[in-house]
Amino acid sequence: MKTMLSKPPMGWNSYDYYDTTVNEEQVRANAEYMAEHLKEYGWEYIVVDIAWYSYEAGEQRDRFQYVPFAKVEMDEYSRLLPCVERFPSSAGGKGFQPLAEYVHSLGLKFGIHIMRGIPRQAAYLRTAIKNSTHRANEIANPYSICYWNPDMYGVEPKAEGAQEYYDSLLELYAQWGVDFIKCDDICRMDAHSSKAEIVMLHKAIEKCGREIVLSLSPGPAIVEENDFYQENANMWRITDDFWDNWKSLRDMFDRCRNWQDFVTDGGYPDCDMLPLGFLGKGFGNERETNFTPDEQKTMLTLWCIFKSPLMLGAELTKLDSETLARITNRGVLHLLEAEGAGECFRDDSFIVWNAKEKGTGSDYLAIFNIAEKELSVQPDRFLQLEGKALDVWAGNTCNFAEKQTIPAHGVVLLKVEKKEGKNE
Repeated sequence: MKTMLSKPPMGWNSYDYYDTTVNEEQVRANAEYMAEHLKEYGWEYIVVDIAWYSYEAGEQRDRFQYVPFAKVEMDEYSRLLPCVERFPSSAGGKGFQPLAEYVHSLGLKFGIHIMRGIPRQAAYLRTAIKNSTHRANEIANPYSICYWNPDMYGVEPKAEGAQEYYDSLLELYAQWGVDFIKCDDICRMDAHSSKAEIVMLHKAIEKCGREIVLSLSPGPAIVEENDFYQENANMWRITDDFWDNWKSLRDMFDRCRNWQDFVTDGGYPDCDMLPLGFLGKGFGNERETNFTPDEQKTMLTLWCIFKSPLMLGAELTKLDSETLARITNRGVLHLLEAEGAGECFRDDSFIVWNAKEKGTGSDYLAIFNIAEKELSVQPDRFLQLEGKALDVWAGNTCNFAEKQTIPAHGVVLLKVEKKEGKNE
């Protein structure tokens, strides 16, 4: 059985701000901020993203995002370890265990990014595989490569020692105390072995004796493979990397509509990270998000009503009070526990989603203005309800039939309490 979740994971991931360069001190600082300011609202995962094993991450950034054939830290069993220079507590073969223990001491959960397959360095050196007489070069497929990252070869699923390799990875991660794995170069099944490697990874998680959430990247995930994703993973990306521009956000409405019927408890199509606050330092261009405050509310509302996992990409210690208030709005976050969400209206000006509050049956109505100008609209045009409504973002009440003025690229989110004998 896969790890079961009652709601989508919520947390922080180092990628949007640090790219490949995050270090232990920075991870600890963001974890401390989350524990103090965000944990009570449900934010709990701290995820170290790509290239934590590389000694040359971030070097030659004008030429490479991932330095070809860079020096990496690796053990005798072909398993990547944290770069000791960037994660000093990992020295002496401790790996991420000390950092995970610190994150856990804050009442949070710890996660890492991994790439599909086995390190190319392991194949070149023909290093051992734990609990197998076979070696890395015997299970590596040199023709199964990621076209954007040079660190790994895919694993040949039928090779003896292949499952043992994945089992040994998860044995190590369980020893470290890992709660979350984001596996990359696997979700959209670019390689012939991707599907089989997902299965091997899932089997290894089942054997490791620890509950670990499995996230698959990058997208777009294949809708026709929904049952397969549901069986083997907890979340899967429905888009490639998502960044802070309106065109990408507008596109997410189409992607969410395509996947809205496939969201289940414990199985979540993933809209990718929330590019809020300060971003881009590791890319050499530290900046504030390009999303306007209204676009930020639109993004958060869509992600929540769709029940996407929520992963913050900002440097948390630099969040301003307005952004902090948006990501800790309990009424909006409560949408993650709603039921039956889906798009109920669309034209050139508005996209409208509705859902029911779990337990009470109260109605949510999210009206998104996708136009380039402010527009006014009456909510009962989309849902035949009456009485008082809570404006969830504003925190005040209004008449549901009352005309709403919505800024360009903005949203109004209304909640109408169910009355006995009504709305059946």
